[in-house]
Amino acid sequence: MPEVIFNGPAGRLEGRFHPAKKRNAPIALVLHLHPQFGGTMNNQIIYQMYYMFAKRGFAVLRFNFRGVGRSQGQFDHGQGELSDAAAALDWVQTVHPDARACWIAGFSFGAWIGMQLLMRRPEVEGFISVAPPANLHDFSFLAPCPSSGLIIHGEEDKVVPQKDVQALVDKLKTQKGIIIDHQEMPGANHFFENHVDGLIDNCAGYLDRRLGLIGEDAV
Repeated sequence: MPEVIFNGPAGRLEGRFHPAKKRNAPIALVLHLHPQFGGTMNNQIIYQMYYMFAKRGFAVLRFNFRGVGRSQGQFDHGQGELSDAAAALDWVQTVHPDARACWIAGFSFGAWIGMQLLMRRPEVEGFISVAPPANLHDFSFLAPCPSSGLIIHGEEDKVVPQKDVQALVDKLKTQKGIIIDHQEMPGANHFFENHVDGLIDNCAGYLDRRLGLIGEDAV
């Protein structure tokens, strides 16, 4: 789990990178929750998703958005953080130029950033959005959503009401050729307290199904 520092649009960004053993292995980028509410790349959900991808042979990067940890810059209400995420994906692709595919996973604020990034990057073929804040941020940019993915949230989420996530899912499901897997976790709140293991199991199950569907065996 080497520490890495790479250049972002507002200065250096701090990350952790797990290289892949195969040259053409897929890439995964994992994005943390809101910087102003304690979000960092060391959040337990981000940490566990990072290893979930690594165990399946991905080259994986998690990093701190600007102004978090040792990352330079200041919080920029999403616009700058989207630029950070694009720079992070660029960096992984430079290190791992033969990657055959790319996935993005994000938690809460990170899910919002990740879904914006996949709109701009046609190489992204799958996403995992954990507790996307559909009531707090505008998701109308997903028109149409270019990739299939998983949207998963807690049934007891008081930060993002179930009806707002459901409205987002319903909108995405109207698009031809895109399959949105929507899961609600009973008893889980927005931060999945006491439910992190179950969350990761569900995400891993989805990832394994997708990898099998596209003819790639989990490593």
